[in-house]
Amino acid sequence: MPNQDLISRWLASFPELTELEDEHRGELLGSTQFNRLRGGDVAYRQGQHCHAYVMCIEGQTRVFKTSESGREILLYQVGPGETCVLTTSCLMAGSSFPAESNAETDVLLAVLPASVFHRLMGVSPRFRKFVLDNYGDLLSSLIMLVDEVAFASLDLRLARRLLAEANAQGVVAKTHQQLALDLGSVREVISRYLAEWERMGWVHATRGSIEVKNRPALASYCGGEVM
Repeated sequence: MPNQDLISRWLASFPELTELEDEHRGELLGSTQFNRLRGGDVAYRQGQHCHAYVMCIEGQTRVFKTSESGREILLYQVGPGETCVLTTSCLMAGSSFPAESNAETDVLLAVLPASVFHRLMGVSPRFRKFVLDNYGDLLSSLIMLVDEVAFASLDLRLARRLLAEANAQGVVAKTHQQLALDLGSVREVISRYLAEWERMGWVHATRGSIEVKNRPALASYCGGEVM
């Protein structure tokens, strides 16, 4: 069994798992392993078999789709206390991973083998509820992405992305190219919007990051709330 510190950090991130029936909690604890990824490591490749149910304890991965022309679009990110909706879908359907997943930062994962995942889904009502509740929440976020890509213009999506990713100091630690990849666009278009917003005093672009200077103005522009 893994060391107690890793187990404690895992259960603190996923407290619902402490409520499993005693015999099922024991099987979960005895079967789960812990993996680390470095920033830039590949978590899943498109077409790869999903061999485990993965829970993120620390760090963040990005799940994205690449077109035949090489254009990327970010589907979603998986952070602490979250699972991957596509991994769950693949495990339940027995299908291969339909996108790609990379570590954006150093990541600590709790990994439950597929065989144990399927067994607990069949015998533990509480584990099944935990998985399906997470799956439903994440699926809703994917539907929101489809709505945004289909109906929101790129400038609104960029404004929302900046507000969502800005830290407490208002800094988004991404380049113009990284934002373009996230939004399925190209760097030149992203740079034009950022240059215009910088002239208006809303943002300030530096090498490798963008600082949000006027959150209320940016939020008003994209029809959202100040974050």
